[in-house]
Amino acid sequence: MIFYDCSTAPSPKRARMFIAEKGLEIETREISIMAGDQLKPEFLAINPFATIPVLVTDDGTVLTENNGIAAFLEAACPEPPLLGTTPEETGLVWMWNSICEFHLGQPVSEALRNGNPHMAGRALTGQRNIEQIPALAERGLARIDDFYTLLEKRLQDSEWVALDRFSMVDITAYVFVSFTRVVKKSIPDANIATQNWFQRMKSRPSASL
Repeated sequence: MIFYDCSTAPSPKRARMFIAEKGLEIETREISIMAGDQLKPEFLAINPFATIPVLVTDDGTVLTENNGIAAFLEAACPEPPLLGTTPEETGLVWMWNSICEFHLGQPVSEALRNGNPHMAGRALTGQRNIEQIPALAERGLARIDDFYTLLEKRLQDSEWVALDRFSMVDITAYVFVSFTRVVKKSIPDANIATQNWFQRMKSRPSASL
């Protein structure tokens, strides 16, 4: 297998943490977004969407999304289980993962790509240049605040985001929460349950990768 990574971007960090939590060692190739490596012909031949991460399996299958990579690795290497072990747990994992992606990952991306002058003309990932919409940046910041309220309520009832133990969803939420710093957001001081969960996540060896 070959894992195409970018050490400075949040999306590949999700896959990198998942791989580490599985205890796997996979050949890794660095793709620098800052250098525009994702837009070079040699990488576009692998992933025409020009996004990272990418996992190429031993049979040559190209997986370009975190959820596809996680599903493949869970099926290929079931231990330790990170996507649930019962139908109910699996449903909760994918439900909460979708909630984190839609209600935090998307708003952070909207706020960054539509509000940062350095992202002018790059409001969306991919090969096409897309102009910024400032109103989306404002909406994104408001949605981040809403998510922190939702997450705090959830973590007051559960030690982990989706299940009663660590799962892929904690990786997803941790990476996105960490990345809110790029739009000058952070966990509110009053959100004690979220603060405690974040510290537990930060202490995991995979979080430092």
